Amino acid sequence: MSGNPFDLSGRVALVTGANTGIGQGIAVALARAGADVALVARRDPAETRKLVEAEGRKALVIMADFSSIEPCERIVGECVAELGRLDILVNNAGIIRREDALEFSEEDWDAVMDVNLKVLFFLSQAAARHMIGWTSQDRRRGKIVNIASMLTFQGGIRVPSYTASKSGVGGLTKLMANEWAAKGINVNAIAPGYIATNNTAALQADETRNRQILERIPEGRWGDPADIGGAAVFLSSSASDYVQGHILAVDGGWLAR
Repeated sequence: MSGNPFDLSGRVALVTGANTGIGQGIAVALARAGADVALVARRDPAETRKLVEAEGRKALVIMADFSSIEPCERIVGECVAELGRLDILVNNAGIIRREDALEFSEEDWDAVMDVNLKVLFFLSQAAARHMIGWTSQDRRRGKIVNIASMLTFQGGIRVPSYTASKSGVGGLTKLMANEWAAKGINVNAIAPGYIATNNTAALQADETRNRQILERIPEGRWGDPADIGGAAVFLSSSASDYVQGHILAVDGGWLAR
């Protein structure tokens, strides 16, 4: 290991929802910092794999459907079997459903809560069980980074299950940090602001909404997935060894307004 506290050489990261957008940005940033990366996605993350390998790092593709917790143990097992260990888990996978609260369905509620909160917890549990097995003998700490949201702090409109799930992510981040800090695992979260991805393409294309959003952001621009990647490297590295249960907003100043 080098004297650089942000160096991830020799570490193995697992990123869910790694196909595009924020997940891809995080995976590439971790690879650039020196980590090998297991890429978990419903669709083949071929582009992300090429970008990770272009950084000279190993990229392991693990296909999984997060409509249930069934894949969680398998994902951790495949990562450890193929890459030797698991040092960093980034819980990025998530979905959203939009409808007025008066009309919101149980189906849309359950679908979002299952992916965004239930799977996040049980995948973290599976990863932590592995990490705890070696952190007492290894100077490196395990790192779990959850992807929260501005709606961890705000209510939003027409996204009741998403708001509930992301509020829950904030709470679980603190709970897991409380229980696992003394066991050699750091648990923190990133709350992205408005990031330019495929998921926000419609908002960017809407001239009125795009203007309203930019007027609210002190930075005056949409975020880039690489902005989230930098925060993920910090929370995955030894530079953050004394950071626990924190939700880091990467929002261009949105919450400061």
